[in-house]
Amino acid sequence: MSTREFDTCFFEQYAQITLSALLGREFDDLVNRDRPDLQSPDGRTLGIEVTRAMEQSKDAAEQMLLDVAGQTPPPRDAEIEQILENGYAFGLQQGKYIGVKELAYWSMALPLRNIIESKVAKVGNGFYGRFDKMGLFVFSRENLGATEALKAMNFTMSLQQYLDNRYDRLYLADVDDLFVCNLDDGLKESSRMLRYRISQDQRRDFYQEAVRRQYDCI
Repeated sequence: MSTREFDTCFFEQYAQITLSALLGREFDDLVNRDRPDLQSPDGRTLGIEVTRAMEQSKDAAEQMLLDVAGQTPPPRDAEIEQILENGYAFGLQQGKYIGVKELAYWSMALPLRNIIESKVAKVGNGFYGRFDKMGLFVFSRENLGATEALKAMNFTMSLQQYLDNRYDRLYLADVDDLFVCNLDDGLKESSRMLRYRISQDQRRDFYQEAVRRQYDCI
C-alpha cells in the first residue's frame, strides 16, 4: 500500500488530481483519511469531503465513470469494459481489490440538492471534525451551467448560514467544468464563483492517473 495514503476510492483520487491540476500546489499533498476524504498532511489546515450527485441507477453510475474517463461520446466496447472494470475494481474501497458485489454502493448517490443538504448537516454537527478550511467537492452527473452552479452555491450558503462549522469552498465538477465557489460571507455573488474548463484530454489524463494510483496501492 502506498505510504502517500492515496489508497482511497477512485473518485477521491480523481478529485485530488483535478484540484491539483487546475488550482495549483495547495492541493498537491492532500492525503486520504476518513472524515473528510481528503486532508492536508497535518490533519488541520484543509479538509475536503468528496461525493457524487446523480440519479440512483447503475446506468447513471456507469455513465459518470465514462464521462470522467473522457469517453464521451461512447468508446468501443472493449474500452468501455476496461474503464468499468478499473473503476469498479479499484474505485470503491480503500486500497483493496473488490468486484461487482460492491456495485450496490453506487445506488447510494443522491441528486445534487439532497447530497448538499446531507453534507452540510454533517459538517454542521462536527462529523468531519474541525479544520482551518473546509471544502465540499461534488461530482455532478448533470452538465451544469453557470446558473445551476450559482443556485447550488446559494443553496449551500443558505443551509449553513447559522452554522458554526461550515464549508468555505464548494467545488462542483461536471463533464466539462469545475466551478469553484467561495462561500465566505461578505462577497458579491458575481465574484464568488470561478469556472475552469476541463477538456476531454484532461479528463482522460486524470482518469489514467487515478487508475494508476489504485494499482500502486494494491
